[in-house]
Amino acid sequence: MTSLTTMPRTARAAGPSSCSHPSKPSLPGTPSRNGPTLCVCIAVLFSMLLFSILFGSLFISLFVSLFESKLLAAGATSPLPQMGPPIRGLRLAELRDTFDEVHHGHRHEAIDIVAPRGTPVHAVVSGTIQKLFLSKAGGNTIYEFDDAGVYCYYYAHLDRYAKELREGMRVERGSVIGFVGSTGNADLRTPHLHFAIFRLGPEQKWWKGTAMNPYPAVVEAVRRENTR
Repeated sequence: MTSLTTMPRTARAAGPSSCSHPSKPSLPGTPSRNGPTLCVCIAVLFSMLLFSILFGSLFISLFVSLFESKLLAAGATSPLPQMGPPIRGLRLAELRDTFDEVHHGHRHEAIDIVAPRGTPVHAVVSGTIQKLFLSKAGGNTIYEFDDAGVYCYYYAHLDRYAKELREGMRVERGSVIGFVGSTGNADLRTPHLHFAIFRLGPEQKWWKGTAMNPYPAVVEAVRRENTR
């Protein structure tokens, strides 16, 4: 009888274990797993860039507005040129920063100063009455340019203009140019002055400019008036 030959133990041990999972080498032409990851990174970076372009200016404006309010609370002054109060006899408690609030579906970019109907409205700086305009939103409005042609001062919801006020007319700071009302889309029960400041562009168009927060400048003007 032919005897069976027993396989040496060393030969059996040399075979691959049933529990081992050796890594397979990448074959030529096999797509790398890094491809999708790279695409995701590029998409995220592009989205961040687009977001910063669309909303960056808004965040900067919000930050500047908040920063100005904090400085004002600490007694700092406004970065805008010195001006007089648009309404005489105001108290600081009557002023509220509404620049970033949403009114009628858009950013307010102004300050509302509540006062009785017919209260005189004064030119805050010396300059030129650039435009008298009746609009659906602002009602009776005045656009005043300063002498340097850098800023436009906007007065809205006026009940009426001062007598003989006309476009192209020069006015001095403190001159009465109109009277508080509730024309346009203002609440008839709450007469107030809608006051805004715009930094003009090189073309100096009365309807076009960069909105500046008027709250710090108005507060500073009221403080000066109350300390006299």
